[in-house]
Amino acid sequence: MRIDLHAHSTQSDGTDTPSELVATALDAGLDVVAITDHDTTAGWAEAAAAVRAAPRPISVLPGAELSCSCADGAGRTITVHLLAYLFDPTSPALVAEQSRLRAERRDRLRQMAERMAGEGFPVDPEALMSGLPPDSPGGRPHLARQLVRAGLVTSVDEAFARYLGSSGRYYLPRTDTPVRRAIEMIRDAGGVTVLAHPFARARGPVIGRDVVRELAGSGLTGIEVDHPDHDEPTREELRALSAELDLVPTGSSDYHGTNKTIRIGQETTAPESLERLIKLSSGHPVLTSD
Repeated sequence: MRIDLHAHSTQSDGTDTPSELVATALDAGLDVVAITDHDTTAGWAEAAAAVRAAPRPISVLPGAELSCSCADGAGRTITVHLLAYLFDPTSPALVAEQSRLRAERRDRLRQMAERMAGEGFPVDPEALMSGLPPDSPGGRPHLARQLVRAGLVTSVDEAFARYLGSSGRYYLPRTDTPVRRAIEMIRDAGGVTVLAHPFARARGPVIGRDVVRELAGSGLTGIEVDHPDHDEPTREELRALSAELDLVPTGSSDYHGTNKTIRIGQETTAPESLERLIKLSSGHPVLTSD
């Protein structure tokens, strides 16, 4: 089996619709793909319909990626990303928190676009916001694509490097969910949690090994080991840590469509890891054609 447990659709910051994401996974020879949009489950229903209509069997693991705040073990508070799977999307606490996060993300995106437009950039805040799906949180890649279309940059990555990244002039911060609270909310909703690209040091500050141990004690289920932003020594370090803490090791592409050069299925998860995640969950079934 070929299994990719981290992919995004147009419901957040990917360029494939949920049904296109399923089709892309089929074309890549995947047997299982997870839909993990930021702070929303809005793509689940469309993905389920695409699975039922697929020309061959494929399964979708319903999930989301949560941006969380976490002490890094060195005196700072940083952002970590938590992949949540197989949880009940109607859980009241989770619905309330995801609604807050989506509203804040949309407001942040509008403010960034308005700041750029106010300084003469060929950015249309109204067109940007009206082009988002109703339940999508939006994100900086949507604004980055406007800059690409305007010819100011050649890629989404360049837009982040020059304008929208955390050190960029137009970057605005957001208020993330404390990671232990997020783990608890997902667990209470019957789901499981995997720490996404935890040691992707090229992205910025990362948490220490002792913090991962603490999160394991707080109910974390797994660690994303095989990820495009992890080199082989980092993967070996994470494999050893997952074994030490009895956490589920996963592998994922973190596919975003044309927003990134990463291919879906570029990294994969072992079937036994998927089986453990499913066995430990009770909030929502895997999306299948049955």
